[in-house]
Amino acid sequence: MRLHRLTVTAFGPFAGRQQVDFDALAAGGLFLLRGATGAGKSSVLDAVCYALYGELPGSRRANRMRSDHADPHELTAVTLELTLGGRRLEITRLPEQPRPKKKGTGWTTEKAQTLLREWVADAGQGQPGWQAASRSHQETGEELLRLIGMSREQFCQVVLLPQGDFARFLKADATQRAELLGRLFDTERYRRVESWLTERRREHEAAVQADRRRLRELVGRTEQAAGRTAHPAEQWLPADAEPHPEDGTRRRAAIPQQSATGQAAARAAEPDLAQAALGWAALLRCEAAETHTAATVALGTAEARHRDAEQALAAHQELAARQRRHAEALRRSADLARTLDQENTEQQRLTLAQAALTVESALRRRSAATTAHHRAGQAAQAARRALAPLWSAAGQPGAPDTPPSAPQSAADAAAPVERLVAAEAATSAAIGRLESATADERRAAALTADGQREAAELRRAEEAAQEAERWLATEQAEAEERRQREETARGAAARAEQLRAQRTEAEQRLAAAHRRDELRTATAEAERALLDHRQHALDAREHGLELRRRRLDGIAAELADRLRGGEACLVCGSTEHPAPAAPAGAPVREADEQAAAAAQQRAERALAGAETELTRLRVAAAAADATAGEQPVAVLAGQLDELTRQLRGELQAAEQLTVLLQQRERLEQQEQRYSAQLHESRERVAAGTARLDALAAERAELAERVAEARGDAPSVAARAERLGRLAQALAAAVQADRAAEQAAEQLREAEQELALTARTAGFATADEAAAAALPAEQLAALRRRLTERAAERRAVADELGRPELVAAAALPPADPARAQQVLATATGALRTAAAAEHAARERRHELAGLGHRLAELARDLAPRLTAFGEISRLAQLAGGTSGDNRLKMRLESYVLAARLEQVAAAASTRLVRMSGGRYTLVHSDERGPGGRRSGLSLLVVDAWTGTERDTATLSGGESFFASLALALGLADVVTDEAGGMPLDTLFIDEGFGTLDEQALEEVMDVLDGLRERDRAVGIVSHVADLRQRVPAQLLVRKTRHGSTLHLTGPEEG
Repeated sequence: MRLHRLTVTAFGPFAGRQQVDFDALAAGGLFLLRGATGAGKSSVLDAVCYALYGELPGSRRANRMRSDHADPHELTAVTLELTLGGRRLEITRLPEQPRPKKKGTGWTTEKAQTLLREWVADAGQGQPGWQAASRSHQETGEELLRLIGMSREQFCQVVLLPQGDFARFLKADATQRAELLGRLFDTERYRRVESWLTERRREHEAAVQADRRRLRELVGRTEQAAGRTAHPAEQWLPADAEPHPEDGTRRRAAIPQQSATGQAAARAAEPDLAQAALGWAALLRCEAAETHTAATVALGTAEARHRDAEQALAAHQELAARQRRHAEALRRSADLARTLDQENTEQQRLTLAQAALTVESALRRRSAATTAHHRAGQAAQAARRALAPLWSAAGQPGAPDTPPSAPQSAADAAAPVERLVAAEAATSAAIGRLESATADERRAAALTADGQREAAELRRAEEAAQEAERWLATEQAEAEERRQREETARGAAARAEQLRAQRTEAEQRLAAAHRRDELRTATAEAERALLDHRQHALDAREHGLELRRRRLDGIAAELADRLRGGEACLVCGSTEHPAPAAPAGAPVREADEQAAAAAQQRAERALAGAETELTRLRVAAAAADATAGEQPVAVLAGQLDELTRQLRGELQAAEQLTVLLQQRERLEQQEQRYSAQLHESRERVAAGTARLDALAAERAELAERVAEARGDAPSVAARAERLGRLAQALAAAVQADRAAEQAAEQLREAEQELALTARTAGFATADEAAAAALPAEQLAALRRRLTERAAERRAVADELGRPELVAAAALPPADPARAQQVLATATGALRTAAAAEHAARERRHELAGLGHRLAELARDLAPRLTAFGEISRLAQLAGGTSGDNRLKMRLESYVLAARLEQVAAAASTRLVRMSGGRYTLVHSDERGPGGRRSGLSLLVVDAWTGTERDTATLSGGESFFASLALALGLADVVTDEAGGMPLDTLFIDEGFGTLDEQALEEVMDVLDGLRERDRAVGIVSHVADLRQRVPAQLLVRKTRHGSTLHLTGPEEG
């Protein structure tokens, strides 16, 4: 890691932009950062740490990064250019900080920003340049951490040694040293080997423990499957296996529980234990086979007895059924004999009812005619009674006769019927005369409704006229106020146009001011580039002139080199060359001179390009100055914000003009509408009044004619409705009388037909035939009952005549209950035998399967035990827990101990010189206090006393140069290590004040020797003697307006 350039802005004590060129400062390998107390020497180191890690070193507060002297509009920023892992990078960081708002007044918070750029050969158009790599805080931090290989704390211990933290690595414990050295020397692979071995040991141990559990489970399940046996597991397994409780049963555990180290698992799962379990299981399988054979024989005997019992039960059940059938037939025969007389009576009744079926239709017709005659007489009487009230209500003089009963013959009913017909005709004539009066009455009602509608329309027209008059009066009062608001809005619109033009001009000035500031910075950089190109061109020209001078000085030797024997000399023409000139030094050829000339031309072209670019930038800067003037960007931005605010206010006021104009147009339209409404309403009032008068005259004329026609009725229509109901009643009475006459005639005809039919069927009278008749349901039921009894008599006779039933009745009574008991006993015995056979068979199969699994487990156990032992020994050795590892050192600690031994040796080389030959550092692998692991301890050897002691016993000055020697030795080893990260830059913040003159001289001699390894060491100190010893110096000068940085020599201050 080598630093090239650091730029800070508004950081710490630095108010403005300050830059440090480390390439120029560290060209001699050693440089001094000096300045008054509090000037900001350590702030330079803080800036380096912040650029790399985004945090300050040590206990410094991050919220104090921003300079109190800085301009409010100047943002705090740190830019560091450095080389890491062969890549040239540029890191820019801006912390979270307050800044003035760009618009308006007040403050806002600017978020933290990070930019990582890399210098690449092709940044565009084939030209080298910076290329953005990341803008993410996290990505940048991860990439830098990967390249640096150290955390912030480790970086401060090894590279950036701030005040108060200088001796931390010297006095760190083994754990802290291991963390730092592990990151520096990339020992992650050894740590992964440890983890891999530990994980493999756990996996093998888990496999062995799984085998232990499986063996214990299989033995327990085998004993459980065998049940009660003469060979328990205790008699066959080794005596060191203890009982294992499971499911309330004591069973043998083939393997004891797992121990902490896993060694007990190996001892418990020995092969002889597995073989013993296999022999014991084989004995159990033989016993189970014998038990299964005996159970099979017993099952066959039980099945034969069960079949015999089933056959005996079937025979008893069949005999009992036949005996019950014969007894039931005898009972039914006796019952039928007792009902014989009742059957004869029902048969006679059936014969009479069948004869009455021929008279049934005539009976039905007479019954229907009697009912119809009765109903017709009642209807005629009801029609006569309804006439009297209707005749009186209609106002007709004299009511027709209403006899008390219906007429019995046509002669009796002729006179009343004729009078009803005449009354019906007179009523119809009166109804006809009322039709014109009814039309007049409807017309009068229509005129009344029209008058009401006209009156309502007249009221609406009057209300509309009043509404229009009120609105027009109000509008005239508000018109003047709206005109004044329109004038105000027009003025605001005019002012807004002026402000818009002013704001455009202010935006142009602000943009020009930004360009002016950017171009000033670019111009300064271009001026520096021009100086570099000019110096490069002068160097190229001087080099070319030097080569030309050297070539001219050696031109004789060049010509002599071209001489050949017998050829003429180009100078004198002689063919003899007795003393050709020899070159005085390294010859300069024409090609060398041409190459120098080409280099000079390229340098001059680059110089011309730089001059052109500078001229262009100056012209652009002058144009920007002419536009922007000398006012700062902040002032111009404030003016633009003020103009924007004023313009916004005027635009808001001007927006009312459009609203007011639209409102005026809308009100004008409403005014026209209300004026038209007023005129139309007045015309409608006049026309409505005239129509109401005409309707009133016509309505009076019709009322007179209608009153004469309706009489005492409420209306003509009511009078007509009464007459209509009377006419309908008269017509109904005439129709009812004629229907009664027809019903009487039909009844006489039905009675004559019934008397003739009864005599033909054999009955003396029609009433006798009616008494013999039965309803259809009763007749069918009687016929069905007689048929069923006849069929039942035949069935009983057939049943009593069956030979098998007669034979069964002659035998003793059957006993199926006893046969059922015998069968139940045989069934229970069969089930017991089947269950015993099934259990014996299942036990035999289960023991066979468990024996096979025990055999497989015994085969797999031996190689797993061997692998577990090997991997356990390796894991314990790498983890520092093995008895063979005397120092109890982990594999990674062992590797780091070797690196620390190299670091101690490299540090002692310088420590001997710094301490005047007294002290050296040695690595110690002794175990720490309390038996802690060893390997990363450091001791200091005192040559004056010949003793080794702890580094904590050194004095302040001794601790300083011992820590310095250790840091330099660590940097040497890391640089020399193939996998290490080169540390080309080292900073030391204070500590030199603790040294006396002799010690300071020896330390400085050691630091001066770092040039041989192309390493740069920066010393941060205000010790006066260092000013004369270190030529390259960076002076930090503090003022009331903030500190500044200056490259100085020893005499400058």
